[in-house]
Amino acid sequence: MELSRLSRDVETVVRELADVSGLRAGQLLVIGVSTSEVLGQRIGTSGTMETAEAIYAGVEAVRRELAFYPVFQCCEHLNRALVMERDAAERYGLELVSAVPVRRAGGSMAAYAFNHLQDACLTETVQAHAGIDIGDTFIGMHLKRVAVPVRPSIRSIGEAHLTMAYARPKLIGGERAVYARQTEQEAVTGSCD
Repeated sequence: MELSRLSRDVETVVRELADVSGLRAGQLLVIGVSTSEVLGQRIGTSGTMETAEAIYAGVEAVRRELAFYPVFQCCEHLNRALVMERDAAERYGLELVSAVPVRRAGGSMAAYAFNHLQDACLTETVQAHAGIDIGDTFIGMHLKRVAVPVRPSIRSIGEAHLTMAYARPKLIGGERAVYARQTEQEAVTGSCD
């Protein structure tokens, strides 16, 4: 597996998701990764820190430009807790939990992120604005409602299946509800009587 290609592919899909979703500075991007799946192995069996490093580099290339907060999901052995920077956890009022992710309990990606994010910590749950799932790690529990699937130009990272989504606000109202801003004239001619 060519690690530089992994980094480029991850950077490409993160950019695509950011463009489609309008991901902004300070928002949360949850990232679930099975480095084992990336390498063509069964989830949780063969993960490597080198693969995690390549994926992290792709995320980081976009994060440096857009200033979103990357949030890396741990594996099931840490109950899919999340690695993030402490200032992000504090900004969103998240409760911290205690554990140190390692390759065999948390996963290679979470362990790598924990050691490379600035002042990393763990939280049990988030409601992220967007998410990337590399290897079917089930990030959906960590997305805000309503999740909108995104079809990336790249369908897999290495050998791992790739899915992405972003969250949009719920559409409320009934048949009279409007979901896009109107011109002043359109607003004046409408009636609520």
